[in-house]
Formats: sequence, C-alpha cells, structure tokens
Amino acid sequence: MKSKILVIVLCFAGFFANAQTKVGTINSEFIVGLMPEAKNVLSDLNVYAKKLDSSYQVKLADYNAKVAAFQKLDPSLSDNFKKIKVEEINELEQDLQKSQQNGNSLINLKRDQLMNPLYKILGEAITEVAKAEGFTQVLTSSGNEFAYIDEAFDITEKVMAKLGVKMPPPSKK
Repeated sequence: MKSKILVIVLCFAGFFANAQTKVGTINSEFIVGLMPEAKNVLSDLNVYAKKLDSSYQVKLADYNAKVAAFQKLDPSLSDNFKKIKVEEINELEQDLQKSQQNGNSLINLKRDQLMNPLYKILGEAITEVAKAEGFTQVLTSSGNEFAYIDEAFDITEKVMAKLGVKMPPPSKK
C-alpha cells in the first residue's frame, strides 16, 4: 500500500515539475496612452466635459445671483421671508454639489465607455503575442505592483509592434 502511494506521489511530482510557466509583464497604460485612438478619446471626453461644465456654470450663475440678491435684501424685511430665501439658497447649494458629483461620475462613465474599445484591441494583441511567445501568464506592471521585474519577460514593446504603436523618443532631462 505504501509503495502504491509513493508511486502515485512520484508521478504527480514529476508531472508538476515538468509543468513550467512563463510569465510576462506589460505596461498596458503606457501602450494605451500611445495608441492613436487615445487622442480621439481624450478629445471626445473634453467635448463631453465642456457640455457638462456649461450646464453646471448656468446653475452656478443662478446660485451666485440669488446669494447676491439675498445680501442686498432690506434689513427691515421679516425673519420669515429671510428664512425662506436662506432655504432656497441652501437647496441651490445642495443641487450644485449633486451636479458636480454627478458630472464627475458621468465623466468617469464616459471615459470607461470610450476606452473600452482600446482595451479590447490591446487585450487581443496581448493574447496574440503571449501565445506566439509561449507565455502562460502576463501581468500588468502599470500599477507598481512588483518589487522586481525581469525586463527579458516584458512584452510591452512586442505588443506595441503588433498594434503599430511607435515608442516615443526618450525625453531629455
């Protein structure tokens, strides 16, 4: 019985010893930033942000006008009337805050919507390069998740070549 278990353990040990992995790394954010389509995405996002900002500016102007009008109120007006005006201004202020938060959320959603096709193209190129080079795993290095990365396994430039994205010239410091 012990010899059978030993044989099974040795078989599995041999199998796992032969199963080698090849891990690659990629700086996906760097590549996406250099893709020609990224400029169009940024342009479209800026147009969208300006539209949102213009509606916010209208609300801000209304708020500022009401605050200025309140500050010019005759001091002899009733406290009840002043209280109503303060409540109106507070409501406008809350509406402004909600507008700003919604605007930020909408911009993030739009950015994700516009960037999705770029990440899909990048993902397909990564898959092709990884299969061609025999990588079993490719990890992104964009988030500074690693203390050490062997540059020999970085496939960033190979994926860039696959996509036809050019490496920018080194910056002069």
